[in-house]
Amino acid sequence: MSDRIILITGSRKGIGRHLAETFARRGWHTYGCSRQPSDLEDEHYTHVCLDVADEPAVKRLFRQIRTRHGRLDVLVNNAGVASMNLAMTTPVATLERVLRTNVVGTFLFSREAVRLMRPQQSGRIVNFSTIAVPLKLEGESAYVASKAAVEAMTSVLAKEYAAYGVTVNTIGPPPIDTDLIRGIPPENLAARVLARLAFPRFGEPEDITHVLDFLLSERAGMMTGQTLYYGGV
Repeated sequence: MSDRIILITGSRKGIGRHLAETFARRGWHTYGCSRQPSDLEDEHYTHVCLDVADEPAVKRLFRQIRTRHGRLDVLVNNAGVASMNLAMTTPVATLERVLRTNVVGTFLFSREAVRLMRPQQSGRIVNFSTIAVPLKLEGESAYVASKAAVEAMTSVLAKEYAAYGVTVNTIGPPPIDTDLIRGIPPENLAARVLARLAFPRFGEPEDITHVLDFLLSERAGMMTGQTLYYGGV
């Protein structure tokens, strides 16, 4: 597996950082990106600073991967931003920022990835959603709308990309102790989110890795267009 190439967006911190460390440690050629530089140092890891919704920058990154390796095996669209405000108090600028990162970024990376995967007739694309979508969490209309769009996009891309041997699936994690939720009072999370789950607890980064490993395996070769939620929503 040491010759495999994986690209993970939003890899400077949180779940993306955990995944970048995990796959680099396994010896995969691991590429990551974020707006800010990363302090992750590993001989198998390459970090690029960019905005995932910046089309020219995204194309440059994929040209770099094509030049070095000639292919891409896995794309993980992890980069995401949230907005936790009532719709009545959410500025349009905030909505646009959330949609650009979560929806436009996922679209751009998925489009460029399949162009690189098509010649080898194989590949895996894994997007990120959230359990906030099925829970329809109040105060997160922009975030939920953006991730619902990602789930719908996943379903369509799965059908389009199947002809190239590429699967497209989505993971919907529960709350995990990352910067994305660290500013939310614990009592709010417990009442609004955890109490609605069959397993009312925080998730761990390893929970994501376990499901991702399955989706990347040969055993999941016919699994595509699916959204896998955690916790029992």
